Amino acid sequence: MAGWPGRQRTGEAEVEMVRMAFRDECARLEEVLRGLDEADLDRPTPCPPWAVRDLLAHVRTGVGRLVDMLAAPAPQRAEVDAATYFGTAKFTPEVDSARIDSARREARALPGVREVADGFARAWRATDAAVAAQPPGRLVRTRHGDPMTLTEFLRTRVVEVGVHGLDLADALARQPWLTPTAAEVVADLLSDGRPVPDGLGWDPLTLVRKATGRAALTDRERTLVERADFRWLSFSG
Repeated sequence: MAGWPGRQRTGEAEVEMVRMAFRDECARLEEVLRGLDEADLDRPTPCPPWAVRDLLAHVRTGVGRLVDMLAAPAPQRAEVDAATYFGTAKFTPEVDSARIDSARREARALPGVREVADGFARAWRATDAAVAAQPPGRLVRTRHGDPMTLTEFLRTRVVEVGVHGLDLADALARQPWLTPTAAEVVADLLSDGRPVPDGLGWDPLTLVRKATGRAALTDRERTLVERADFRWLSFSG
């Protein structure tokens, strides 16, 4: 997919693309989980101090959040989109510490591979069913208090599953399994829909890996990025 042009879909097509990306990426991760063994859960990940079981608990919680959010009253208007959701407040030491401890506690509640896979499957499928029952333009409020459209928050869930899927693939010594739909949604968000600079030839997966630090920039790539003043979303604000 060299020469990928950046975001082109809008409106209903964009909404359906995000929903499809969520389903595709969650189904792919569920398939991976069904093939793990018990020892895999204790492998270290690129997200210390989490082992695979801890990172999976974090991802499972993240994909399941929309069920309770959709059961709560909707805010009157959206004030945050997916890009601004990933702001500095989400990465303070206090929030990071709570996130790490919560995942480790939840991981201990599902000790085996089958329980982990079944728990993830229930979480993402419940979210998918809850989303499908909503009217167009549904608004939600996040646990951080952000009023957003359902679609924009679902976009952040695609980021969580897709990017942490890269971390899990690294921990498990496997090739990345990021699905094409999720790669496109995440890459569009990271680049604000802009095409990558001429000469890079990055496809969406490569952009995601480079922009999130999962793959290092070469000297040539760094020069082209700086020359084009190409900036991407930072998850740390």
